[in-house]
Amino acid sequence: MEYRIPTDEEKRLIAGVEARTDTDALRIKRYLGLPDLSRTPGHPLHELVERARATEALKHLDNIIIPEIVPTDISFDLFDFAQDHPARSTSDTYYVDDKNILRTHDTVMWYYYLQLPEVKEKISKGESVGTVCYGKVYRKDEIDNRHMNVFHQFGAWFLQPDSLGIMPIDTLKGVLSEIVEELFGKDVEYKFLEDTFPYTDPSLQIEVKIGDRWIEIMGGGMPKKSVLKNMGVEGYNGWAFGFGLERLAIIGMELPDIRLLWSKDPRVTAQLRLGQKYKEVSKYPPVVRDISFIVSDTFTPNNYFDLIREVVGEDMIEQVELLDKFENAEKFGAGKVSYTYRIVYRSLERTLVSDEVDELHKKLEQATTAQYGAQVR
Repeated sequence: MEYRIPTDEEKRLIAGVEARTDTDALRIKRYLGLPDLSRTPGHPLHELVERARATEALKHLDNIIIPEIVPTDISFDLFDFAQDHPARSTSDTYYVDDKNILRTHDTVMWYYYLQLPEVKEKISKGESVGTVCYGKVYRKDEIDNRHMNVFHQFGAWFLQPDSLGIMPIDTLKGVLSEIVEELFGKDVEYKFLEDTFPYTDPSLQIEVKIGDRWIEIMGGGMPKKSVLKNMGVEGYNGWAFGFGLERLAIIGMELPDIRLLWSKDPRVTAQLRLGQKYKEVSKYPPVVRDISFIVSDTFTPNNYFDLIREVVGEDMIEQVELLDKFENAEKFGAGKVSYTYRIVYRSLERTLVSDEVDELHKKLEQATTAQYGAQVR
């Protein structure tokens, strides 16, 4: 069964954002407007979703579509996030207002699923329940060829009444083994390691061996009784997991840059097929520029990465690296910090000329001064 959570409150919040002209609102509108690649037929992220949903462990579960704007108390408080957890910070999370954020993890679907009348009825009868959920999530992040601030997650969970017994974590391992072998092949090497999440205990992660490297691809665990109680459910236990679709796609196609997954270049899109190694269309040369500035010590790097994306364009930036951070009250003044970033400009579709990059870099310097009151050196 597919369930779609009503979005009246989300529409009201979006209307409020639409009426605003501040930088944060413009960012949020742009990110919400990006397509959901996990629901775009023909895209490898959509294929990953379809293959995972078709596994024996998941094919009988419900599917739930939840809002992209969620209350902070649902996202953090109900899931036992510590008050000082980094995810609560405005440097990590996009706040629509004081009480609502762009969803940072798909696990928030637990709450929405348990509020469905049909699910409440099943639980009242002591029946097992479970669902999958997938789509875009949002986190402020660095800029490099493996990270974007808008990406896609796939998650699933299953609950059974305690009267059927307490499910061992080996049950979850069996579910994850099936999914990993479906997505990477029966011969893939993988292993389970202990992990920690605010809302599961015990928790684990899976690493797969790609070449001579072990790469983490999924995390999961057994939902905490305290978290289930927060959501009004007692006497139940089960398993849950989630993974980033981009990470699996990058591994499966050996993609050199995450931006390729958003490309509209037919030379690129024709190659985006799971199990098919990506061949460089053309390795356009990078153009490197450094930017140094003195700014208030309240400066937040993750917010600056967003400014770079907006001023220069996501398709023009390959990497931003912090070269130096230096405090000297005598030289710069109290409460001031000097930052130096190295910016690698590179398009996936054409060669950038020096004059073009110089113009973009100048715009970035001007925006840095305007946005942060920075003194560009």
